[in-house]
Amino acid sequence: MRTGALNGPVPATTVRRQRVTGLLNGAIDLQSPLVRKNIARARQRNPEATPAQVIRTLERMYVSALAGTGAAVGGAAAAPGVGTGVSLALSAGEALSSLELSTLFALSVAEIHGIPLDELERRRTIVMGILLGRSGSATIARVAERTGQHWGRQIVAKVPVETLRQINGILGKHFVTKYGTKQGIIVLGRMVPFGVGLVIGGGANAALAALTVGASHRAFGPSPTTWPTPGASAGR
Repeated sequence: MRTGALNGPVPATTVRRQRVTGLLNGAIDLQSPLVRKNIARARQRNPEATPAQVIRTLERMYVSALAGTGAAVGGAAAAPGVGTGVSLALSAGEALSSLELSTLFALSVAEIHGIPLDELERRRTIVMGILLGRSGSATIARVAERTGQHWGRQIVAKVPVETLRQINGILGKHFVTKYGTKQGIIVLGRMVPFGVGLVIGGGANAALAALTVGASHRAFGPSPTTWPTPGASAGR
């Protein structure tokens, strides 16, 4: 428990929530300016690619990057001579990288779908809603009092910012619990004999990436047939 300067002891759960929320906001701030560059990179080989083709490329890039990061850290953390403290430090750094990669992927797909990202609250809803999967989409629909598929288009792009703040307040609590639990399991999995840790690290991250891709399909629905009008999504 941490002690606050004015208000006395701060519960450990509050401190943890503040840290995770800070990491999330930092990832969003860092990755938002890179969204269009990420999309341009996916279009390099075929500038005439359709939105659907580019989204598939982004998915492959994301899964490959996340799996590769997990495998590299898993192997390093489980290498002979690496202590528990170093293993935990390596895994903590990889968890932040995973969050940043996932944030960039979610916002890039939202951009292609023409979802307005001019407000931080909209970006936070997109990222947390996708990373929380079905529970995230259910929460968003319930608080927004709207039903139907593809909440990314039907809700995030249309509801008032004040409603998004309410949604994000609930999502944030779930995000802290679920994200911490998943990363904790992966961290422990890496602290096994060298080689096994590498497989667990890469495989676990690949599985998480696949879940995130599936969640993005549910959030946005079918890919648009044409590219959004330039400037449709602000907030860069």
